[in-house]
Amino acid sequence: MNVQVAINGYGVIGKRVADAVRAMPDMDLVGVADVTTDWRVRTATERGIAVFAATDEAGAAMVQAGVPVAGTLAELLAQADVVVDTTPKKVAATNLEVYRAAGVKAVFQGGESHATTGHSFVAQANYATALGRDTTRVVSCNTTSIVRVLGALHDAGLLARARGVLIRRATDPAQSHQRGIMNTVVPEGSIPSHQGPDARTVLPELDVVTMAAKAAHTQTHNHFWTLQLTRPASREEVLEALRAAPRIAFIRMADGLTALNTTVELMGDLGRPRGDMWEVAVWEDVLTVEGDEAYLTYQVNNEAIVIPETIDAIRALTQTIADGATSMALTDEVLGMRREFLPTPVPVTAD
Repeated sequence: MNVQVAINGYGVIGKRVADAVRAMPDMDLVGVADVTTDWRVRTATERGIAVFAATDEAGAAMVQAGVPVAGTLAELLAQADVVVDTTPKKVAATNLEVYRAAGVKAVFQGGESHATTGHSFVAQANYATALGRDTTRVVSCNTTSIVRVLGALHDAGLLARARGVLIRRATDPAQSHQRGIMNTVVPEGSIPSHQGPDARTVLPELDVVTMAAKAAHTQTHNHFWTLQLTRPASREEVLEALRAAPRIAFIRMADGLTALNTTVELMGDLGRPRGDMWEVAVWEDVLTVEGDEAYLTYQVNNEAIVIPETIDAIRALTQTIADGATSMALTDEVLGMRREFLPTPVPVTAD
């Protein structure tokens, strides 16, 4: 029997999780709950998704606005095995007791603290420790990328310590008219920034320090890493460690992918839904290795990277698939994730 999934919050992450759940052969989307009456919820109903009211007040407003309401949040949870909470930061934690009372398992997102669930999740790193739990927290977009990339090098025995600089987008594209940063860069006020310590909630042994700043753009994040290796290594060894890990794809400046916006446009040209990139995009031809130090940069789609992790978290909590690699392979196949967005160019030699 398929896992019955509810989603509380139909925003940037919630709508993407909803689409992914509907695509999975082993999951059914029961419905989504929200508090709004605007175009987002109307889009859900237009697409045949049952919409529930997250609060009594929201239900009254939805009815007044002519939005078909399938029921209350309690009625949605009564039909579900697991709920994915994608409500705004700090709101989700207040829902925890509601989910416990309803007897449903819950997947939270990275805006909540590790203490909310006592477990933070990235599929390739700690799927097994989430099996059968009542709750877990899929870490943030940036933290997910850190665990994927640094975890790959750690698993290969190559990583001693990592020091990273993160250039973060100012806000989500759909909110750029509401708030944002124009004509400036705003450094985060403390070192380390929160992403490094957050990565250690998944991989406690990582020696990682991050610094971050918000910049005046809204599409994706950019990471720059200086890595101390455990020994002198070749560039190809580092690349092979990254190639061996899931959910890392390679892009090349030589292909004209020279900036964040070019990769965003590439995703649209490849037919990705909403232009989403679920993979970490590592610039292959920028990666540099000198002795026991490596330098690399990569791109993170903040709206999409946590979607496959959330799907795997659902399976881990409900124990429908016991093996993390098997779950990830199914998720990646259904979503159409890739290791190369463009074929590696083959030089043509003259006869």
